[in-house]
Amino acid sequence: MRVTRLYTGRDGESHFEEIDLPLMNAGAIGSLSTPFAVKKIIFRETDGTYHYHWHNAPERQFVLILEGQVEIEIGSGEKRLFSSGDILLAEDTTGHGHISRAVNGGVRRSVFVVLES
Repeated sequence: MRVTRLYTGRDGESHFEEIDLPLMNAGAIGSLSTPFAVKKIIFRETDGTYHYHWHNAPERQFVLILEGQVEIEIGSGEKRLFSSGDILLAEDTTGHGHISRAVNGGVRRSVFVVLES
């Protein structure tokens, strides 16, 4: 399963990388990843004026986009658009951070799954 990882590099800047979470055949129920230990789950809705300037992820977390879109910009100026069904692994808890902003004035609904340390 494809996930975009957002992490802090040795340069103190946030970077993107694509990773594949391996899935194993679990028979009739489909394919499963290995379990992740989680601390909490947070449901979030942001309005169409959302613009959160430079910040870090508060904790390591998966961000599951349920509805809408978010644009994330990193220090290099690279921007990526995340839409319904996308998964982001936010691990840039230190360094310069990233910018998150609404797209086309749309509402975004997402789930944050905070990982155990």
